Amino acid sequence: MPITQPVSGPPVLELEQVSKSFGSVVALTSATLTVAANSIHALVGENGAGKSTLVKIVAGLYQRDSGAFRFRGEPVDFSSTAAAKQAGIAVIYQEPTLFPDLTVTENIFMGRQPKDRFGRIDRRAMRAEALGIFARLSVSIDPDRLAEGLSIADQQIIEIAKAISLDARLLIMDEPTAALSGVEVERLFQVARSLRDEGRGLVFISHRFDEVFALCDTVTVMRDGAYVSTDAVTDVTEDEIVRRMVGREVSNLFPKQPATIGDVVLEVQGLSTPGVFHDVSFTVRAGEIVGLAGLVGAGRSEIARAVFGVDDYRTGSVSVLGRAVAKHDPGAAMRAGIGFVPEDRRKQGLVLDSSVARNTTLAIRESLARWGFLRSRDENAAAALWASRLEVKTNALDTLVGTLSGGNQQKVVIAKWLATAPKLLVIDEPTRGIDVGTKSEVHRLISELAGQGLAILMISSELPEVLGMADRVLVVREGRITARFDQSDATSENVMYAATHAAGVDGAAGVAA
Repeated sequence: MPITQPVSGPPVLELEQVSKSFGSVVALTSATLTVAANSIHALVGENGAGKSTLVKIVAGLYQRDSGAFRFRGEPVDFSSTAAAKQAGIAVIYQEPTLFPDLTVTENIFMGRQPKDRFGRIDRRAMRAEALGIFARLSVSIDPDRLAEGLSIADQQIIEIAKAISLDARLLIMDEPTAALSGVEVERLFQVARSLRDEGRGLVFISHRFDEVFALCDTVTVMRDGAYVSTDAVTDVTEDEIVRRMVGREVSNLFPKQPATIGDVVLEVQGLSTPGVFHDVSFTVRAGEIVGLAGLVGAGRSEIARAVFGVDDYRTGSVSVLGRAVAKHDPGAAMRAGIGFVPEDRRKQGLVLDSSVARNTTLAIRESLARWGFLRSRDENAAAALWASRLEVKTNALDTLVGTLSGGNQQKVVIAKWLATAPKLLVIDEPTRGIDVGTKSEVHRLISELAGQGLAILMISSELPEVLGMADRVLVVREGRITARFDQSDATSENVMYAATHAAGVDGAAGVAA
C-alpha cells in the first residue's frame, strides 16, 4: 500500500529538453526530468523510450547533444562515470557487478580504502563504517564474507552501501526488483525509503506498476525519446500511465482466447533430483497453457530445464505424445518436439553479437542446408517469415540481435523455436523486463499459439500473468507441486497461500494432473 511521503526538498537533478543521437539514430529528442531531494521518482516508458540513454547521460557514460543538465542546482556535463560518482550520483543496476573474490567490505571501499597513520589500509575502520551503514539501512550482512555466492538482493544492498559511503545525493535504481522475491523486494523498498528520509533523491525505473504506486511519490512518463508527463502517483491511474507510455489504449493486457484442449502432449511422472525438486508429475495438453507459479527459488525453472534436458534428474520420466524422451539430452528433447525459451534470453537464448537472421534459424540450420552448405538467401527467407509473423521490429535481418529492445529479443527467441514446428513450447518468464505494450503483444502471441493447438508450459513470477493466461495453474513450493487449480478456481489468494504453505491444496476442478 502507498506510504505517506515527506514533503519533497529542492531539486537534486534537473534535465530539460535533453537530446542525444548516435549517427542517424535519435535516442532522445526532448527528455525532461526533475527529481527532488526527499523523494522517490518513478521513470517509466516502453523499451526504446529513451530511459537507458537518459540514465547513461546522468551517469557520465554519454554526453548530451543539447538541452540543460543541472545537478544540485549547478550546470554540469560529466565527462566520465568517475566524475558523476565523485559528484554524488550512483546507479544501482538490476544485476550488480561485484568482485567475487573480495569481501563485502573490500567491495564497498574498492579504490578508496582508508589508510592508517603508517599508510597501510585501515581494515578496522573500513569494517566499522560498513557495519554502520548496514545498521542505518537496518540490514544484516556479514562485512567479512566473500561477495561470491551472495544473492542479487544482497549485492544490490552492497552497491547501495557503496553509494552511501560516497555520500551520493542521487541514486538511480534501474529495474532493481526483476530478480528478487517478494520478501527481498520489501527489504529493498525499506532501504529506499530510509535513503529518501535522509534527504536523498531516488529515481526508480520499473515496468511493474504495483511497485511504482507502492514506493514512489512522483512518476514521469517517456515515449519515443521524449518527455510526456509528470504527476504525483496519487493523481494518476495505471491505465492513464499505460496510455501515455504506448500512445494508445491497451485494453486487454491478457488477451486469452478460448482454445480447444486436445490430447496429452507432455507427460511428466515422478521427476526428482535431491535438493532441487521432488516427485513432480503433471501433463500439458494440445491447445492448453499450463502455468507454473511460485516464489523465486521454488524450483520452477529447474523443472523446466529438466524437462528440456538442460539439467539432469535422478528419477522419473518425461514423454511427448506417449514416447519417452531421453533425460539430460536437449537434442533428444528437440527431436521429440520441445522448444525452450529460457529465463535469461540474453545469456541462454541468443547469440547477441550475431544477426537476427542467424539467431532465428539457429535451431533449424541443418534442415536449411543443402549438401552441407547453408546459403544466406535461404537463411534470410526462413528468418523473414518468422520475423514477419511475430512482428519483430528491426531495420534489417542482418541487424545484431543484441541491439534490439528486450521485447524484440524475446520475439526472436520465440521465433527460433517456432521455426522448429514444436509440439510443446516451454517458456520461462515470457515478459520479464518487457514494457507493457510489448507484454500485450507477447501475451496475444502465446494465446494464438495455444489456439493453433500448441501445448504451452509457462513459468512466470508475475502472478497476474499466470492468472490471466493459464488454463491450469500448478503451484511449486520448495521443489514440490503443492496445489493445482483450473483457471476458474485460481485466485491471487489461494495461489499465494499454496506458494507459502507446505500443505497441498487442490482447486475444485484441478485435482487431476
